[in-house]
Amino acid sequence: MQPIPTINRPSAELVEGLKEIGTAKLSSVIYRMGYQNVFMAGPARAHEPGRTVAGPALTLQFMPKRRDVYGDDEYGNPEAQLHRHVLYQTEPGDIVVVDARGCMTAGIFGEMMLAYFKGRGGAGMVVDGCIRDFPNVSKLEVPLWVRGFTPNFHTQTDLMPFAVNVPVACGGVLVLPGDIIVADDDGAIVVPAVAAEELLQKGSIWHEWEDYSRIRLLEGGDLRRYYPLAEDARGEFEAWKAAQAQSARG
Repeated sequence: MQPIPTINRPSAELVEGLKEIGTAKLSSVIYRMGYQNVFMAGPARAHEPGRTVAGPALTLQFMPKRRDVYGDDEYGNPEAQLHRHVLYQTEPGDIVVVDARGCMTAGIFGEMMLAYFKGRGGAGMVVDGCIRDFPNVSKLEVPLWVRGFTPNFHTQTDLMPFAVNVPVACGGVLVLPGDIIVADDDGAIVVPAVAAEELLQKGSIWHEWEDYSRIRLLEGGDLRRYYPLAEDARGEFEAWKAAQAQSARG
C-alpha cells in the first residue's frame, strides 16, 4: 500500500462562515467567480432535514473490481480494505467524499464503519453510491448524502476501493483532497480550497443584503428593486444595516 497523503485543513472560521451562508447562495456566488457547477448531482440527504455541515474533504476512490488487483473477501485481509484507511485519516470536522461510480449494488459503509467515523468526530459523508445497513446506520445520526441503500457490502459486486486522498469525481464534479464541502437540504457542493476565502468574502456580502431584501419583499416591496438589490436601494440598505448594528450595541 502506498503512503496516504494528508490534507491541508482550513481554519474553523472559514468553514463556519461558509456553512452559515449555505449551498444555494454559495453556488450562485461561486458561479459569478467563474466556477460553472459545484453541485454533486445524485447524492441526496439521508437523514432528518434541517442539518448543514461543512468541512474539508477526505476522498475515497473506487474502481471496477479486478481479481489480480483485489482478490480478498470481506474479512480476508481487513487492512487491504482502503475504505477503512480513509476513516483512519478522519479528524473532527472532516467530511468523507466517495467516488463510488454511482454504483447501486455496493454498500460502501455500514453501521460499524460509520460508528467509528462518528467516534472520530467526522462531520458527514457524501457518497456517489450506496451505504448498507441503513436501519442501524440511521440511529447513529451521521449526516449522509447518498444515492441509495443496499444490503451488500462494499466489494460484494463490481467495485473495489482503490485510492485515498486523491482527486475524485463525485456527482459529476471534481473534488480535490482538502477542498471544502458544504451540504444541506439542497444537497452537497464542493468549494475549491483556492477559492474559499474569496467566496466567503463575496458570499457574506450577498447573504447580508438578502436578509434586508427578504424583509422588504415580505412587506410587499418591488421585486425589481429588492432582488437583486438595486443600486438606488443600497442607501436604504446601509441605513438599515447601521440601525441593526446600533440596536445590537444597545
